[in-house]
Amino acid sequence: MTNHAKSGTALITGASSGIGAIYADRLARRGYDLILVARSRDRLDALANTLANETGRTVEVVAADLGDKADLARVETILRTDASITVLVNNAGVGATAPLLGADVGKMDDLIALNIGALTRLTYAAAPGFVARGGGTIVNISSIAAIAPEVLNGVYGGSKAFVLAFSQSLQHELADKGIRVQAVLPGATATAFWGIAGVPVENLPGEIVMPAEQMVDAALAGLDQGELVTIPALPNVADWDAFEAARRALAPNLSRAAPAQRYRLDQGKAA
Repeated sequence: MTNHAKSGTALITGASSGIGAIYADRLARRGYDLILVARSRDRLDALANTLANETGRTVEVVAADLGDKADLARVETILRTDASITVLVNNAGVGATAPLLGADVGKMDDLIALNIGALTRLTYAAAPGFVARGGGTIVNISSIAAIAPEVLNGVYGGSKAFVLAFSQSLQHELADKGIRVQAVLPGATATAFWGIAGVPVENLPGEIVMPAEQMVDAALAGLDQGELVTIPALPNVADWDAFEAARRALAPNLSRAAPAQRYRLDQGKAA
């Protein structure tokens, strides 16, 4: 995703602050017009004015709560009908740090609806148009919790594992149609996410917390390099390649006509 004078339009969710706002800044400077989606109209307007003045790009704001079905439907309609959109950044999401027995199941249900349901519906709204136009980019913000579910709340980790698996499936289905898909798996990132989730970022060990600007810049570098999965903090990509190779090596034996020998009830019985 290199610089162009006119690159189309990027729609970014959760765009009023943090990671989403940094994506907005970086993509505007790469030549994209923007559609910024978040709940706070005031913060969206302030960001839009700043970016329009600094970059000369057209910046539209859509105040929407993606946990609200009517608001979500409005954004889906934009993705289905605006042919200028070439990039979707699914960044909106909510976190959780409390263990299972300490978590409010109603809040976990809301988390699933946003982290999984809204992301899925927006992707379904965008993908057919991208395919019809022969190109487009879908960036899904996942988390290292997708592959290390023990580190945070299990529902949150499960929701981010969905984002990773969904992205891998999208790449498998859409790559030959000119669609680029990327799942970004940040570690701890210095944003308001942590305070909202119940653990202020100041309480985390400094050596594991990445500045949000560096995280987004690394993610965009990974996109430029054609990565399907980008883990900004991972020093050696060979570690991820080995992980993926091990996963793929399981495939021929995951579905067979008979159970594995260790599961047969007659094993160990005398002949």
